[in-house]
Amino acid sequence: VPATAGSGLTTGETIDAAWLLARNPGLSIDQISDALIPRLGRSVYMSGDRDRDASVMSLEWRPSDNMHFYLDTLYSEAERTTERISMNLIGRNGNMIPLGMQVDQNNVVTSATFANAQYFLEARPYHENVKFWSVNPGAELLFGAEQDIKLNVQANATRSWLARESPSILVTSPFTTVDYRNEGGDRPSITSPLDLNDPNLGWGWTGGRVNIQNEKRQTETRGARADLQFGEDKRNVKIGASYDMAERTIRGFDNSTAWEQVVCRGNGGNVCNGGAGSAIPNSALASYLKPGPDGFITADFSRFLADTNYYALRDAAPESNSANTGASTGGIREKNLGFYIETNAEADVWNRTMRFNAGVRYVTTDQTITGPVTINGVRSVQVLDSDYTETLPSFNVAWDVADKVVVRLSSSRTLTRPDPSAMLPNTNFSDPSAQTATQGNPNLKPYLSTNVDFGGEWYTGGEGYVGLTLFNKRITGFTVNGIRRIPFNDLGVNYDTLLPIQQAGLAQRGGPNAATVDVQTKVNADGVLNIRGTEAIWVQPLDRLFDGLGFSLNYTHVNQQSEGEGVPAVAVGVAPNLWNGTVYWEKDAASIRLSYTWNDDMVISGANQNGIPYARLNADARGQLDMSASYALDWLPSKPQITLNVTNITNEPLRTTFAWPNATYDLYEPGRTVMLGIRGTF
Repeated sequence: VPATAGSGLTTGETIDAAWLLARNPGLSIDQISDALIPRLGRSVYMSGDRDRDASVMSLEWRPSDNMHFYLDTLYSEAERTTERISMNLIGRNGNMIPLGMQVDQNNVVTSATFANAQYFLEARPYHENVKFWSVNPGAELLFGAEQDIKLNVQANATRSWLARESPSILVTSPFTTVDYRNEGGDRPSITSPLDLNDPNLGWGWTGGRVNIQNEKRQTETRGARADLQFGEDKRNVKIGASYDMAERTIRGFDNSTAWEQVVCRGNGGNVCNGGAGSAIPNSALASYLKPGPDGFITADFSRFLADTNYYALRDAAPESNSANTGASTGGIREKNLGFYIETNAEADVWNRTMRFNAGVRYVTTDQTITGPVTINGVRSVQVLDSDYTETLPSFNVAWDVADKVVVRLSSSRTLTRPDPSAMLPNTNFSDPSAQTATQGNPNLKPYLSTNVDFGGEWYTGGEGYVGLTLFNKRITGFTVNGIRRIPFNDLGVNYDTLLPIQQAGLAQRGGPNAATVDVQTKVNADGVLNIRGTEAIWVQPLDRLFDGLGFSLNYTHVNQQSEGEGVPAVAVGVAPNLWNGTVYWEKDAASIRLSYTWNDDMVISGANQNGIPYARLNADARGQLDMSASYALDWLPSKPQITLNVTNITNEPLRTTFAWPNATYDLYEPGRTVMLGIRGTF
């Protein structure tokens, strides 16, 4: 028992299984070991400003009825400044001592007293600069005696830049005893006798840190395509070709050690302890803190950065293997070349019109992936090339089986390329507790889906119709999280480059020669993922009741099933039930819409979250009510239109859970947004 434990515990007593069982009656040692609490019990407050300027220019030229040329351009700049502060109860690799703990059938802690508990402030001011431009020229040309040969050509080019700096300041509270209650509600209750909004509480550097972590991104795309149509719009043959190139580079920069040496490591030390020689020693730390806006302290950022040589060290930051956003340093360049042929036709079947099209697309992709790797302590840049081709057929049929009834059938084969971020070859080991790492998989393949849709619509008059669609997707090669546990020494990460908190985390598990790390990697699942669903829609104007009134309703049901061996495939972020409804009124210059959207509970992540194999993140069911309205002043110059948009009228929060419904992972209260605007045409 450490001297900081308090709660009447005897300093120096050995904490073993018998000691824990005696102070947590009714629990087994396995229940105590596997008890689930928040990794970090954290309250977050964010505030900031965003300035954005954008300009659009469009040019058109029609020298004749047979020729149409156009050019669309866009340029935009944005600057964002955000202060993010959070107060965290240390759970992950902390040293809390459970007393009187109770758990439910899933080992989720429902109540406990935790002695030797500690909080830390994480204060992080973001500053981002973004630039983007886009150029899109194109033309449509008609040929032939009856103008039944149509050529569409188009080119595009874009480029964007992002520069982000996000220094972090982390200081720790005195040790305390906290009361933890998770007996209902949308989040646990965590209380302590400390006034966490008092700069003079006794905050210190022991266990704290500072970080200089910058990130730069550059994305470039180029493309061209041509489509040639022979025949009229209803009956024709089309052929086409396309070329697309996309290149993205992400670079992380880190100068945390050098800044920490100035701020809190003192005279040549290797631990942040605020000793003699520190720019901000423990004795002066309170003067760099101030009460915060949400019940806990924040930092005096401008003074802190100015007094610690931050700006020079920021500008001199060397490249690192990853950024604090979780993105890995590296780049990907992808070139896609595609060709297609398509036919469109219609015919009478049993005196009813049937429209159909069928076609096939051939695509080839060349990828070049670059990223830093460390082998035997030597960092180098690895370049990996790969390529693949695929043939993708499709067809669609629509048959007017009655005057106001259309039946549809379609089938296609589609290709989805893997996430480029998951393919970079380097290792991301940014977990402060040194328990989990992520590694890229340059061998990820795209996944393929065979799709079949069957449905129809009944048109009730005007804009009204009722529709029903049944759909099925059979996906092979779906990407999922794979995990393996390896010794730290096999990770290829230099122990001396780790943060002190990471080194401490390894020491708690036996040191670098004994500790293991859970390495997460995206892999292509061996099995098959079947997604089946139903979608129903009803759009109905009610002009007979009130001119301009109407509504629309939409309901979707989705069912997922995986089959086969290997890692099970799950499409995340897909709600099993989703419905939305809109009531609208539109009349002359005025309109108003009231919309409600509801999503069922859904899985939003792969397994192996925070190193726990069974754990996935789930989103709670949620409904949101929005309103939009406008009124045009047509009698004024430029015909200005006044708009009013209200988002999340009932102020609904967003909540996610960790594996179990009562294990809150995140609770976000976005609030209600009201936007009043005016627009005009000149």
